[in-house]
Amino acid sequence: MRESGILLPVSSLPSRYGIGCFSKEAYEFIDFLAKAGQKKWQVLPLGPTGYGDSPYQSFSTYAGNPYFIDLETLIGWGLLSYEECDSYDFGQNEQYVNYEKMYISRSKVLRLAYDRFWGDENQEYQSFIADNRDWLEDYGLFMALKDKFGGEGWYLWEEPYRDRHPGTMVRCQEELAKEIGFYCFQQYMFWKQWQNLHHYALEKGIEIIGDVPIYVAFDSADTWANPKLFQFQEKGKLLAVAGCPPDSFSATGQLWGNPLYNWKYHKETGYAWWIRRVAHCFQWYDVLRIDHFRGFDQYYSIPAEDETAENGHWEDGPGLELFESIRRKLGNLKIIAEDLGFLTESVRELVDKTGFPGMKVLQFAFDSRDDSDYYPHNYEKNCVVYTGTHDNDTVRGWYEVLDAQDKEVSIQYMDNADTPLEKIHWDFIRMAMGSVGNLCVIPLQDYMGLGTEARINQPSTLGENWKWRLVKGQLTEEMAHEIYHITEVYKRL
Repeated sequence: MRESGILLPVSSLPSRYGIGCFSKEAYEFIDFLAKAGQKKWQVLPLGPTGYGDSPYQSFSTYAGNPYFIDLETLIGWGLLSYEECDSYDFGQNEQYVNYEKMYISRSKVLRLAYDRFWGDENQEYQSFIADNRDWLEDYGLFMALKDKFGGEGWYLWEEPYRDRHPGTMVRCQEELAKEIGFYCFQQYMFWKQWQNLHHYALEKGIEIIGDVPIYVAFDSADTWANPKLFQFQEKGKLLAVAGCPPDSFSATGQLWGNPLYNWKYHKETGYAWWIRRVAHCFQWYDVLRIDHFRGFDQYYSIPAEDETAENGHWEDGPGLELFESIRRKLGNLKIIAEDLGFLTESVRELVDKTGFPGMKVLQFAFDSRDDSDYYPHNYEKNCVVYTGTHDNDTVRGWYEVLDAQDKEVSIQYMDNADTPLEKIHWDFIRMAMGSVGNLCVIPLQDYMGLGTEARINQPSTLGENWKWRLVKGQLTEEMAHEIYHITEVYKRL
C-alpha cells in the first residue's frame, strides 16, 4: 500500500513555553496531517536529553523527556497556574529552543506541580509505578543521585554509589524518596499526555513512527544499572566506544562516545534486554525506525581514549539472530531499518532477511562520482523514501550550495534547469512521492521550502542543533491543500 507522512520532531512544534510538547498545537498538527492526506508522523527519540541536547544521547532508553510535558495541561488539572508558568524564562525566540533556559526553568515549574500532586490517592499513578518498576526504580534513583552529585556522570561518583553497593542503595532510596518520587511523577505525566496524544492520532488515521537509537548514552541509568550489557574494561571505564568512520559528513569520522554492547552476554540471556526495549517502544509507537541498522551486522569500535573516530575497526554484531529472537517473542512488528551510509553485502543481506524496509534519501543520489543506490530508478517497493533526514540540510539549503557537477547531475536527471531556487524543493518532493517506495516521508521544512536556518542537526557539531521550531500560524490551509494534492496525484492517499 502506498502511503506518505511527515517528519517533524516534537520539540519543533510551536507552544507557549519554549519548546514543542504535547500541547494543543500537537493536536492541531495531527489535524493538519489528516487534512493533508498523510498517514504517518515521524518523530525523533523522545527520551530525556543531557549534555549536547541530542535525543540520541538520553539518560534512559525507557524514560520520556519531561520537556515534552505540556504545562497548560497541568494548569487545566489544577497543578499549576498561568501566573506561575509565565513567571519563568523559557527563552524569547519562538523560532529556536533555548535549552539552557529550558533546563533551569522546566524543573522548577514541574516541582511546583509535583508538590501539589495527589499521587498517593491516584490509582492510575500507582498502577503506572507498578507496571514500570523494572526500569523506573533504577531511573528515579539514578536521576536523584545525579542531583545529589551536582549533575556529574555516574562513573565519577564515589565508589559505593558508582558501583551500587546494596546497603548504600537501600539508604539512598529512603533518604532520596521525595526526589525519586519527583522523577517518577514526571514519567507518569509524560506517559499520560503522550498516550492521550497518540490515541488522538490513531483516531485521525495517523500512525506514529518512533525512532530508537541503536546505542544508549554512557551517562545513563541503563549503563549504571546494567554494566554487564556493555563493554567495560573495569567499573566506570569503557573498553571502546561507538561511532562511524570518516565519510561525507566528517573527515575524521563521527565519535559518538556511546558504550558498545557485550553481544556475547546478550546472546547468553536470549537477548532479553533488547526484547524488553523493543516491546517498550511499541507501547509508544506504531512503527519503529531503528537507527544505525548496519551496527547489528558489524559495528565500528573506537578505542575509548581516542579523540577522533579515525582509528576504529569493525567487529561482528549479533546479526539476524537478534531479530529472530525479537520476532519469536513479540511477533511481526512494523520496523524500518536505517541502513544509510556505506553498505556491505552482508548488511544488505541482513536487511533483506529481516524483511524490514530500508531507507532511501534523495540528497544522497546526486553524486557525480558514482551511480548511487539512492537514485529512484534503483528503488524497490519495500523501502521508505525521504528527501532528507534530520541529519541532512533542508533540500533548499543543500541545493543552494551543491557542487556544480552534482547539481548538473540532478538537472539532467530531473530536466529542471529552469526551476527557480524558491521552488526547487517541489521537484524533489515530486520525485520522492512518485517513486515506487511503499512509504514516502518528507521533512516538514522541505514542504515549507525553508533553507539552512531550519536544519535540525549537523552531525559531529555541538551548540546549534535540535533547536529549530515552527512558529504558530505557519501551517496554513493552503499548505495542507498543496500536500493533499500531491499525495493524491501520486496515489498515496
